[in-house]
Amino acid sequence: MLNIFIQFLLLGLVSFGGPAAHIGYFRKTFVDKLQWVKPEEYGSYVALSQFLPGPGSSQVGFAIGYHRGGIGGAIAAFVGFTLPSFLLLYFIAVTSQAWLEQSLFVGLIHGLKLLAVIVVADAILTMYRQFCLSWQSKIILLASTVVSLSFTGSITQIVLLLVAALVGATVLQQAPSAEPVAKGRLNIMALASFVLLVLGSLLLLTGSGLGRIFADFYQAGTLVFGGGHVVLPLLESSVSEAMSAERFLTGYALAQAVPGPMFTLAAFLGAELNPSSPFLGALVATLAIFLPGLLLLLGILNRWRSLSQQPRINGALIAINACVVGFLVAAFYSPVATSALLNWLDVVLVIGGFIWLQKFKPNILLLVLAAASVGMLLSYVG
Repeated sequence: MLNIFIQFLLLGLVSFGGPAAHIGYFRKTFVDKLQWVKPEEYGSYVALSQFLPGPGSSQVGFAIGYHRGGIGGAIAAFVGFTLPSFLLLYFIAVTSQAWLEQSLFVGLIHGLKLLAVIVVADAILTMYRQFCLSWQSKIILLASTVVSLSFTGSITQIVLLLVAALVGATVLQQAPSAEPVAKGRLNIMALASFVLLVLGSLLLLTGSGLGRIFADFYQAGTLVFGGGHVVLPLLESSVSEAMSAERFLTGYALAQAVPGPMFTLAAFLGAELNPSSPFLGALVATLAIFLPGLLLLLGILNRWRSLSQQPRINGALIAINACVVGFLVAAFYSPVATSALLNWLDVVLVIGGFIWLQKFKPNILLLVLAAASVGMLLSYVG
């Protein structure tokens, strides 16, 4: 468990770029480098995370930790990956923000956004080569990209995933390459806990203090499909009476700038909403928003591994993964590339960084240091 915690903590310190980039980081570390999970298993975890509400990349990390070390490994993975961004956003919430406008800090963030473009592009290329081998899967990829760019929102993603699963189960039936696994059982305790907390949070919505914070953020975590960007309108409506729109958007922007899962925006908001004890507010809000997705994942993960061995389910997984690649392509364009590529120099730097990554396979930490240094250098020279 200590090894799992350390590996995820290291990723939590350097995983900039949001869920799409995290999928690339996880694959590079746990599939290619450490070989903790096979490519097929990793693909099934990614597909499952797309069907469940909650933070997609954190659910993938939770599943990897569970695969490696049981429930203790899952908790170690979650804590390790979440801790850096939680502490950063809590610290920012309770300290002065004057330094946020300094040019060197702005340059550092810009350099890290350029790195996110490189990492997402690498994830797209890698997953395309694995999941888009047939002409049917390539058509699914293209359709997913076009529709995702044309119609944003969680409903669009859910419909696309359901259609892709139906098409895959019908026309892409395929025996899995992995060895069969024993039929797993549903974790009834985890599923029952999810339902009980949903009912309890409904009762707490009329209260105040920490109970109301837990209820608001647990409900948001239950209803959000599609990752961190989709949680924005739900949380904004929940905290609009207690926090200015400007302060809320500041926290949202910072959540995109720090490494780790975007759901740790809850740490910033929780600290703001509970000024008498900001750390407790941050902790309650963060646990509440992550908990629904993690409980659901734990509830069906063992059964999912056996279901994914069936030909129809495996065909659905192939189609779902192709659809997810389309989501990544859409995310690559907006918000990743559109928010990072401001001029032609940025484009040149990203192309050079991508070639460097493909040819020499540098360490993630080296990539982060290089991107941060380039960003600060650019801000210094104007």
